[in-house]
Amino acid sequence: MPSKGKHRRTKVRSLTRGFIAVGTGGAALALPLIGATTAAAAQPAAAEKAATSAAAAPAAAKKAGPTTYSVVAGDSLSKIADAHSVSSWKKLYQDNREVIGDDPSLIHPGLKLTIGAKAEPKAKAKAKPKAKATPASERADRSETRTAVAKTTTYTNDLDGWIKESLAIMAEHGIPGTYEGIHRNIMRESSGNPMAINNWDSNAAAGTPSKGLLQVIQPTFAAYHVPGTSLDSYDPVANITAACNYAADRYGSIDNVNGPY
Repeated sequence: MPSKGKHRRTKVRSLTRGFIAVGTGGAALALPLIGATTAAAAQPAAAEKAATSAAAAPAAAKKAGPTTYSVVAGDSLSKIADAHSVSSWKKLYQDNREVIGDDPSLIHPGLKLTIGAKAEPKAKAKAKPKAKATPASERADRSETRTAVAKTTTYTNDLDGWIKESLAIMAEHGIPGTYEGIHRNIMRESSGNPMAINNWDSNAAAGTPSKGLLQVIQPTFAAYHVPGTSLDSYDPVANITAACNYAADRYGSIDNVNGPY
């Protein structure tokens, strides 16, 4: 006997499995639900859109190109190279030599440098017809050619290359010194670390800590800086060359230095 007061609730079937009967006489037309069809069709469209976006990302990245940097007061090629992830100040100089000129230390506020590519060469004036060469002028031309070749020599960006480049600059300026003498003093002073700094001795206490490969204080670096090298005392070549210039003035040569100097 059925219990009183209880009624079975009619179940509602899912619309996704339903049909709509149209007309009379028992004929029925099965109509698929629009919502399900639309959702199914949207999935490939969304996937296609995502694939297109993913493909566009590398294309957009490839469009990134060289940038232009305007030099400000206090800049050096070494500082700019570090700030813009250039492999070395020499690479930055090589790319912008046409803009900077023969002396990499002569950069000035407002100078436009190209980062990430070679700078466009300056427009050159129309060449004048060459005068007929004389024996004296031919000798001068050969001398200039040898000097130009020496200046375009590339050196490795390591201790060996820094010492060899410094020796080449020292030879141009008549500063004595040998590879062995420079290397021996560098290993004693900084162990070959161009960013070494002494923050504990009397120089540091006076506010002028010794810096770089040959541990030169800033006043000494400024006094014995050699033209054609960086004005940054941490620059390896500039540091070596200034230190050797100082040692030549005080001791006759860096080769004569065998301890603190």
